[in-house]
Amino acid sequence: MKILYDTNILIHILDPKELAPDLQNLLRLIREHGHQEYIHPASLKDLGNDTDIERRKITSSKVHGYPIIPSPPIPNDEFISLVGAPKNSHDENDNEILFSLQKNLVDFLITEDRGIRKKAFLLNLDDRVFSISSALAYFSSLHKRYFPSHTLLKKCYAHEVDIEQPFFDSLKADYGEEDFKLWYDKCINEGRECYVYQIGDEVKAFLMLKEENEPIETHIPIPAVNRVKIATLKVDLTGSKIGELFLKIAFEYCVKNEIFEIYLTHFEIEDDTLIHVIRNFGFERVGELSHNNEPVYLKKLLPENKDLGALEIARKYYPCFKDGENIRKFIIPIRPEYHDTLFPEYVKRQMKITDYCEINIPGNTIKKAYLSDRYSSRLRTGDIVLFYRSHDQKAITSLGVVDQEPIRTNDQNEFKRIVGKRSVYSEEQLTEKADKNAFIIRFKHHFFLPDPMDLNELIHENILKGPPQSITEINHEKYLALKTGGKLDERFTIN
Repeated sequence: MKILYDTNILIHILDPKELAPDLQNLLRLIREHGHQEYIHPASLKDLGNDTDIERRKITSSKVHGYPIIPSPPIPNDEFISLVGAPKNSHDENDNEILFSLQKNLVDFLITEDRGIRKKAFLLNLDDRVFSISSALAYFSSLHKRYFPSHTLLKKCYAHEVDIEQPFFDSLKADYGEEDFKLWYDKCINEGRECYVYQIGDEVKAFLMLKEENEPIETHIPIPAVNRVKIATLKVDLTGSKIGELFLKIAFEYCVKNEIFEIYLTHFEIEDDTLIHVIRNFGFERVGELSHNNEPVYLKKLLPENKDLGALEIARKYYPCFKDGENIRKFIIPIRPEYHDTLFPEYVKRQMKITDYCEINIPGNTIKKAYLSDRYSSRLRTGDIVLFYRSHDQKAITSLGVVDQEPIRTNDQNEFKRIVGKRSVYSEEQLTEKADKNAFIIRFKHHFFLPDPMDLNELIHENILKGPPQSITEINHEKYLALKTGGKLDERFTIN
């Protein structure tokens, strides 16, 4: 964005005194995020009126370090009729500065001059004219970013990672060692951040995200929108589900920062695990990069086609889900210790020392398995499941969508194949569950309720009559009360 400083702002910046904290922070934000700073020639005239010759000389030497708007237009009669004829040279300069804003030579004007801001209101430009404090609030909000965190992952800058480790050899082989190093040097230069899982000092998993607003240069370019690129996603720990955890982090980054497209590029190999995983969450091949034919996989988080079935909506547009009247809803009680394992990102739980040193495989997953001793014949794929944390918090905390037909079986091999590593139970416990013919519910975890509803609220809203003892179906009216009370984000619900 192009930002124009009024004369009074320049005086603050150029004056050999300590800058006020707000102005310091504003300048840091503007420069850190690459906005263009401009001065209007009219400000040079204002500064040239300084009667202190030595100060004028110093100021002049500093001010010419900024780009100056070339050949700015002179205010026309229509403009003057709105703001009034200038009474003096200061008014003339103010009018010229505002007229450049009106003609869109710059995007914003920052000034502490109340007279200019009053004229901006008359011109309907008041939303583009900021004081220092309002500019700081605007740019702070514009550039505020939410970064998901995880106890096992180190979030660091690109320059803190040693790419000479063997972990990066396959990436160098894919892209060419020299090209990979040039790309990584660019990441360092741009101050990019990444997520790393290490054993000792050895990198075992690596994720780098990048925000973009530019075309994807496929053979037929994909138009620019604000989207996230998964610049690198690599895991060297088979069976850890850290790849799924990385996708979870990428989706959360998009949701919290209001970005609704995400993509990656990837050279496919035979039996490519990554391709299988990303297709389960709605990434689709949309072309190949024009310079090297690397396949591009794109995912949208908000649906273009709302007429798809519940299962397809939950897959293609995850974390969106369908919750209309024809979708059944069930409340499922879960003990706190199992809840901690299955939903480790739940913020209202007590952290444990093992969270920081042990890989929690079912916690890493998006697709999870819940085992129940009690059978429910009404549960089907596409149904919504709402998890009630019993005993301690006694609240509904989480929402998922059943993504495989629920089943009960005592065939141990089939049981373990269906459940995999997505439940809270050990191999030995799974054998016991299979012997007892346990009921298996496979589901995708979509959201935590921003405001979990406790038992008192659930009873008050007539959603429950008491603590649920088993899988309990609720009607649509009760679900709507729960959705409202829990403050679920309506952008991601399709009804």
